[in-house]
Amino acid sequence: MTAYTATVTVRLKRGVLDPEAETTKRSLERLGFELEDLRSADRFEIDVDAESAEDATDRVDEMAERLLANPTIHDYDITVDER
Repeated sequence: MTAYTATVTVRLKRGVLDPEAETTKRSLERLGFELEDLRSADRFEIDVDAESAEDATDRVDEMAERLLANPTIHDYDITVDER
């Protein structure tokens, strides 16, 4: 078994209302920053032991599908690095 750290970034799909991002965007614009768009995201770092990076990705993908993200309203990305 090899130790891996998987990073899962979960964000709302485009078109889904994101009030946190809208509030932050307006505040940044008031501070003089020009923005085209802003989206909020949650990031999870998960340490797992697996036979391969592919196996680690599969396990973490199942975690994301079952708990970390709602596939109806969220998109997510997974990266896996060996520790």
